[in-house]
Amino acid sequence: MSDPRPFDGIRVIDITHVLAGPFAAYQLAVHGADVIKVENPRDPDMVRILGSDADDNARRMGSAFLTQASNKRAITLDLKRPEGQAALKRLVATADVLVENFRPGALAALGLGYDDLAAINPRLIYASFSAFGQDGPRGNYTAYDHVIQATSGIMATTGEIGGGPMKFGSPVIDYATGTTGAFALATALFQRERTGKGQRIDMAMMDVALVMMASHVTDFTRTGHHPEPHGHWQGVATGSCWPTADGLLMLGAMNIAQQRRFWLALGREDMVKTTHAERKADEANEKRVVSETLMTRSADEWEVFFQTRHIPAGRVRRLEETLVDSHLDHRAVLHSHAAAPDVGGAFTVPVAAFKLAHGSARIDSPPPVLGQNTDEVLRELGYAEAEIAELRAGGVI
Repeated sequence: MSDPRPFDGIRVIDITHVLAGPFAAYQLAVHGADVIKVENPRDPDMVRILGSDADDNARRMGSAFLTQASNKRAITLDLKRPEGQAALKRLVATADVLVENFRPGALAALGLGYDDLAAINPRLIYASFSAFGQDGPRGNYTAYDHVIQATSGIMATTGEIGGGPMKFGSPVIDYATGTTGAFALATALFQRERTGKGQRIDMAMMDVALVMMASHVTDFTRTGHHPEPHGHWQGVATGSCWPTADGLLMLGAMNIAQQRRFWLALGREDMVKTTHAERKADEANEKRVVSETLMTRSADEWEVFFQTRHIPAGRVRRLEETLVDSHLDHRAVLHSHAAAPDVGGAFTVPVAAFKLAHGSARIDSPPPVLGQNTDEVLRELGYAEAEIAELRAGGVI
């Protein structure tokens, strides 16, 4: 029998869409929580139709949805209908957590705000995800990952030297918000163990973006120095990206001890510095020597050469190369589904970015099709078969 996971016995109502909110709930799901995803029967989560496979999208099982839906149960409820609201309230009475990411105030307008639901279940943790938070001058603004990247200033720090702002290649703000959100939920659950009380969580993508720029924020407010885009340059020649005989290599010999090992490994004791000021003064020369030297071998050869000498270095890889790296077999960060309902083939999803000695994250079930578990969950709430049929006939589910 496997060890219990951290959130075994915890029930989460997931009324979120797109990436950030669903990913937060997903992190609890892989760690044991019973996560029930609630979608409108006629307007489901938009990521169900987002992915590179048109057939999967047509079946509402797009890869953007598959990424963060394993271990969840899926039900449909029209929350604009009184019958749907009543069903959700019955579900809330059995739940520990509710996560939502509608426009601020939207669920409260339906009588499903925190105060409404806390009256039913005082131990409920009610987490609201939004672009800018639940109040303030921008509280009613909406956004996606790329809009927050632009608004927060993070785009203006990214790109080539002398170039314009550039968006990250992946939706990093969404997944960072989801991961931070999972921490917020775990924090609130831990606090509830001490106080016995539920509470409201206000989770903003903009806040997460600022935290992701923490060192830049502190430096700018202290010195007024804006973090301009610097491309592959990391401030020192021994810690930046360089061409090799066949590809790019990112060096990471940043501190004084590492740069000493770097130069000694290359047989260039004459280049060793004892202070960062000396490195800066010799920057042009260091760039020339590093550039010329690295062109003499392949990126793979240099990676092995440096790493076996405890000098950080990595060949710049494409995702397709990373995913076949045998090292991943030892990490359990990914799970491969051989098949799933309404999905045209095998696919791999992330699990969690850390391992526990016991009760670690795992995948138990594939992503659910729209409304797959509606009848099952309603029966658990005490609905009779005739009542379920009536809800379906009326378009509530």
